[in-house]
Amino acid sequence: MRSGLSAGRVQSVATRMIVEREEEIRGFVPQEYWTIDATLTTQSDAEFTVRFYGNAKGRVKLTCEADAKKVTEAVSQGQFSVSSIKKAKKKKLPAPPFTTSTMQQEASRKLGFQSQRIMKVAQELYEGINIGSENGGVQGLITYMRTDSQRVSADAQAEARAFIGERYGEKYYPDTPRVYKTRAGAEDAHEAIRPSRVEIEPAKIKKYLTADQFKLYKLIWERFIASQMESAVLSTVTADFESAGYIFRASGYTVDFQGYMALYEESEEESRQTADEVKEEKNIRLPAIKEGEKLGTKGLCSDKHFTEPPARYNDASLIKFLEEMGIGRPSTFATIITTIISRNYVKREGKSLVPTPTGEITNKLMLESFPDIVNYKFTADMETDLDRIESGEQELGIVLSEFWKDFEKELLAAEEKIKDSELEIPVEETDIICDKCGSKMIVKNGRFGKFAACPNYPQCKNTKPLTPPEQTEQKEKKAVVADFKCERCGADMVLRTGRYGSFFACSRFPECSFTKQKTKDIGVPCPKCGSKVIMKNGKNRTVFYSCEKYPECDFSSWDMPTAEKCPDCGEILYRKKGQALYVCHNKACGYKRAVEKED
Repeated sequence: MRSGLSAGRVQSVATRMIVEREEEIRGFVPQEYWTIDATLTTQSDAEFTVRFYGNAKGRVKLTCEADAKKVTEAVSQGQFSVSSIKKAKKKKLPAPPFTTSTMQQEASRKLGFQSQRIMKVAQELYEGINIGSENGGVQGLITYMRTDSQRVSADAQAEARAFIGERYGEKYYPDTPRVYKTRAGAEDAHEAIRPSRVEIEPAKIKKYLTADQFKLYKLIWERFIASQMESAVLSTVTADFESAGYIFRASGYTVDFQGYMALYEESEEESRQTADEVKEEKNIRLPAIKEGEKLGTKGLCSDKHFTEPPARYNDASLIKFLEEMGIGRPSTFATIITTIISRNYVKREGKSLVPTPTGEITNKLMLESFPDIVNYKFTADMETDLDRIESGEQELGIVLSEFWKDFEKELLAAEEKIKDSELEIPVEETDIICDKCGSKMIVKNGRFGKFAACPNYPQCKNTKPLTPPEQTEQKEKKAVVADFKCERCGADMVLRTGRYGSFFACSRFPECSFTKQKTKDIGVPCPKCGSKVIMKNGKNRTVFYSCEKYPECDFSSWDMPTAEKCPDCGEILYRKKGQALYVCHNKACGYKRAVEKED
């Protein structure tokens, strides 16, 4: 098809899931259904709303306007009465502490983070952050973030119990510590993801964390504390109301005891609405009523709806599906999504994952030529075989031989079948007309992203940027103008961004190609000659420091020099790159100390 593509037992299965969901959406036929709401009144003039449910035999679907009209005409002639009231006490258990999968799902739903971003922030929290001398300086804030286990150490449970008792009272923790069962086949080498120290509350260290770090740490901390708290107690009520042989229903609940809900509530997964799953009215506040009581009718309202197709996968729902199918490991979920997007099999539309034409053709090719590789069961069974090899229950050579016998045949057959055929990826047309040959230009992918190209290449090699001209003009207007002129032509210099970071370029580009690296004076004298030290961008946008008189003075450093002297030997102190530490330039000295407050 084209270079740079790949296939495999995990990424191809993930792509298959997304393609099949898209095909299901395309083939979905909406079904009409109707709902009827009745506004009822008690003798004390209290009003409340109930929804049509069915009849004495059970739920009845209203599939057209005639069905709805039949019900409304019948009940409008009659009177409503309370046919049954069911009350119950219900305990709602807290969610277990996070595993890698559940953390990614919840952070995706609640915080809107993508899986790669979640794991990056979790890694930062795990490796350690300077949270101030009053909190112990540099601290790893969470336990290891790649785990299948829901196990929690006895020490952590005791810390959580003491905190809950002090903050909320004894009735907010259960008589015995909660123990959550880890699913079969999960790796139990590490605990569940939890705060390393319960007493480090998110609010106490907010000023030391980035916005992402604070949000994720707060989520992990609250989830863990809630997992060790007492269950919530709800009073539920479901009341049925009869009129002309039809049943209307209202249900709701009140919270008698908050329990863990005083701190945290797990988010619910988005789901589609079907004709069989008409949404009930939730948490209706019912007035004081009793069975057999007659009620007045203030109004009837019928509405037409259509069932909705299944939702596209997002990070959270795809990770959940992969975990349920036994595909991949906690450490690979984020990588799987990143890989299929970077290969252009899948693209993001908002939070949704949508297959591209390349992804759909690749999936078709894999299903036709390598059905075993993209089979859900094969992928899960291979995970089991790998675990058995690791534990010594299975031999590596036997597993590979069994796989190779069938794969070799499939590979030879695929090569023979495909060698004479051409796989064409459907082109995406634009509204841009080629100003050289008059053809409608198409979208192409290049090293710097998408662009418009003439479909008659190589006869016509015309290309255009896909950015609308008005957007380009707006960017030009917002360009930062430097306080110095171009040394070659005297025109204004403007700030640009390139592959190595920010730089200044002549505003007359491309007529004048003069550029100048962007630097910043950090207000520190050069340790070698006493001139200014400036900050520069290196390759891959890395930052380094050098003397402004470079190359006459050859001072340069990845670590940032400071104006402060070492209290032990008098040498200059440096701010260590990527760490919240000051270190002495004299390696023989070894002096270092934590950065107490970020600049």
